[in-house]
Amino acid sequence: MAIPSTTNAGLASDATSINALRSSASRDPKAAVKETAKQFEALFMQELMKSMRAASMSSGMLDNEGSKLGTEMLDQQFATKMTGLPGGLSDMIAKQLERQLGVATGLTPPNLSSQPSKSAAAVATPQPRIPSKCAGDFVKAHDAAAKAVEAQTGIPASFMIAQAAHETGWGRKEIRGADGTDSHNLFGIKAGPGWTGPVAEVTTTEYINGRPQKVKAQFRAYASYEESFRDYAKLLKDSPRYAGVVANASSAKGFAQGLQRAGYATDPAYAEKLSKVINTTLRLQRVA
Repeated sequence: MAIPSTTNAGLASDATSINALRSSASRDPKAAVKETAKQFEALFMQELMKSMRAASMSSGMLDNEGSKLGTEMLDQQFATKMTGLPGGLSDMIAKQLERQLGVATGLTPPNLSSQPSKSAAAVATPQPRIPSKCAGDFVKAHDAAAKAVEAQTGIPASFMIAQAAHETGWGRKEIRGADGTDSHNLFGIKAGPGWTGPVAEVTTTEYINGRPQKVKAQFRAYASYEESFRDYAKLLKDSPRYAGVVANASSAKGFAQGLQRAGYATDPAYAEKLSKVINTTLRLQRVA
């Protein structure tokens, strides 16, 4: 009986995938060994891609937590798609595991369906470093709301999702009120004199005379993420200040530079950073 492929859906890092692998091992140990080998190959390919990227790309002040996280998750998805090919590394790993576990010689394999020993658990449960809220999940979570706003305004959904990712660190650093309430403010829009809705006051970083400084500021708070997307789009469409942003939304670079010229953020490298996150978002959407 064939076992379900965990590499097609992601690495076996959660309890459900691990239990499925253990259960399958008791029914078809050779297939379980083959699947485990694929897991190891996926981890190896991910580390290889990380090393190649580090050797070919220089990091600097323009790399931020959001762009690095998106690149890491993209590498993981590419790595899983390149594993399990005939004659690849997983075939060699599988043969070695078969010899060590006695599967190839017909000996009784370890009982992985019961509580595994430390050595068996190490074989069955490779542990990649996966963030609690990955870039791919963030893109999927906000795809519908962004596309609905795109249909109304013409602002590309991928650009809006990318800016939300950049502003919130892929959802890990969202603005919250003093009581911990989520403001649903994905775009860092401040509560100016004309805002009559609820607010969340937090400490944020502003660039004053080119230097980052911590200041307290009030931000708009919304009832939902969909409301945040709509308010952001309204700001860009209705304000003469951002007219050039919408006009140049045909390219990621033009969109990001338009926002910086309009003074959307005080960070002097905002356009470069946002362009990177937009490109990461576009790649994630292509491989999803």
